[in-house]
Amino acid sequence: MMKWMAAAFVATGMLASTACADEVDNAVLVLQHEWAQANYKTADDKKEAVFKALVDKAAALDAKYPDRAEPKIWEAIIRAGYAGAMGGVSSMFNAMPQMKQGRDLLLAAEKIDPHALHGSVYTTLGSFYYMVPGGFIGFGDDDKAMEYLNKAIAMAPNDMDANYFMGDYWMEHKKYNKAIPYLEKVIALPAVADRPVYSAGRKAEAVEKLKKAKKYVH
Repeated sequence: MMKWMAAAFVATGMLASTACADEVDNAVLVLQHEWAQANYKTADDKKEAVFKALVDKAAALDAKYPDRAEPKIWEAIIRAGYAGAMGGVSSMFNAMPQMKQGRDLLLAAEKIDPHALHGSVYTTLGSFYYMVPGGFIGFGDDDKAMEYLNKAIAMAPNDMDANYFMGDYWMEHKKYNKAIPYLEKVIALPAVADRPVYSAGRKAEAVEKLKKAKKYVH
């Protein structure tokens, strides 16, 4: 009888865990869709307000599931989008705190599960470290950027973002020959399941960067 009860409790626990995982995964997918709409389908003058609301939604999901890496990763990505959408005076004073908070979320997510979302922790950290200025203004560091981007590619060589940001890193450093194969791979990869707006948007960005890279190479 005791063994049966123990087995029942284990089964109940497994069902609860699965339900929790499904709930988090579904909520993260919603965030991904809303981020794609904000990033690729929203007018520039509306983006800051849309991203601000999305930051609040992502932060609430992270607060609800503090032991899961995925909400932290997506809160960080959304905060970066919010920072990028800021205009005027607000961009000077408010964007960098968003990026720093995003970095801290990613470092916390790495401790929980570095493999979550195909290594998105490393892809996103890499992009943060080369996009943000260094010195007294920010925490930018090209060596750290490359370290994280290499980890991302090693973990998920066919991930669209891992390839895109590695290509973009080399574009930023005017190493166009190095950028081209990564951008070409982004374009050749199949669309990400359940994320059509993101896939089309990211591929379009890669096409534009590839045109620029080939122009400078040839």
